[in-house]
Amino acid sequence: MATTAGSTHGAPRAGWLAGFAALGLAASAASTRVHHQILNDPTYASFCDVNETFSCTVAYTSRFGSVAGVPVALLGLLFFAFVLLVIAISARSRAGENLPGYVFAASTIGLAVVLYLGYASFFVLQTLCVLCLATYVAVVGLFVTSGTATGNLISSLPGRAMRDLQLLFRTPSALGALVLFLAASAAAVVMLREPVAAAAESASPSAAAVQQAIPTASAAQLKQLEDYLAAQPRKVVAAPSDGAVIVILKFNDYQCPGCGQTHRDYKPVIAKWAQQAPGKVKFISKDYPLERECNAFVATDLHLGACEAAVAVRLAKEKGKGEAMEEWLFKNQPAMNPDTVRKAAASVGGVTDFDKRYAATLELVKADITQGAQLKIGGTPTFFLNGMQLPGLRAEFFDAAIAWELKRVTGGK
Repeated sequence: MATTAGSTHGAPRAGWLAGFAALGLAASAASTRVHHQILNDPTYASFCDVNETFSCTVAYTSRFGSVAGVPVALLGLLFFAFVLLVIAISARSRAGENLPGYVFAASTIGLAVVLYLGYASFFVLQTLCVLCLATYVAVVGLFVTSGTATGNLISSLPGRAMRDLQLLFRTPSALGALVLFLAASAAAVVMLREPVAAAAESASPSAAAVQQAIPTASAAQLKQLEDYLAAQPRKVVAAPSDGAVIVILKFNDYQCPGCGQTHRDYKPVIAKWAQQAPGKVKFISKDYPLERECNAFVATDLHLGACEAAVAVRLAKEKGKGEAMEEWLFKNQPAMNPDTVRKAAASVGGVTDFDKRYAATLELVKADITQGAQLKIGGTPTFFLNGMQLPGLRAEFFDAAIAWELKRVTGGK
């Protein structure tokens, strides 16, 4: 690299940039692996799923976890790999003096992305992903380090970039590295892109539309799931079957991000079985608010407003508006608190006597909570399928679990 007045501290500066990029690359690689495992292994439990507050799975399986089916974690991995490639090429050429400007430009875009994802994680999902936090630190580190070293380079950066691109195309090794990176990136996107299921929009979608809304699992994944289910113990779970051969219980907290995600993901699955096996599959939602006002089995208040939400749905059901109330709660989780829930109970659920009936209805909620405690559930959402506790399953695996159980109890009839 040519020596210039602005490159006296180039090596240490490049070292810091490489360090932050390497941190981001490692965290993104781990994130990509976890996301891939979640997609492909129906029984996988991520090491970074610590509790309700710290959960990678909630983040990765949410609507913020991928773009057009491409995992955000993979996009992050490619971003940090690109930054490292730019650092490596610049260190071996006269483009070294422009390195901070290039990294600053790239990290500005990266910073905008992580600010959006951070907002989605902290305020919408209300869940922290440890691996995601590491990538946030890496992007901020790149932005600050390159920004403090850029000086007045930004205004002249486009012209410098054109000259460096000409140099790049005259350097076979650098050009080859770039082409190899682009080819590997395209291959990774194709290999790891998950299928995007079409959403069924109408209130009463056709069977074909419902099936299309459920992703497809491979034969190997189904075999792995069936082997897992066959080995699971079953508990005695008291619930009315009303003649159904399969009873599914969901212990739910309307302020829990994972509960909202499964509500959206499982809706087409439940609709499918209502159409294909009417009366044979019964889905029951049980209340388990993670709030000490009504739940004596939790140590801290995770969701202020969850007890009110459970009561609001029960009262709205009496008005024939329970489903609308549930939809509002799951869509407005970040804004939920006792006051907003009360107002929504009136405007959405048609409940005019919320405060008058709150205490008595809360006793019904506590009955569900007691049952959940007896079953030793560890959080929400928790699902039981004919007494068998299910792990966190993606929609296609939840669908497959119902099919397997239905075949088991009916002998395939």
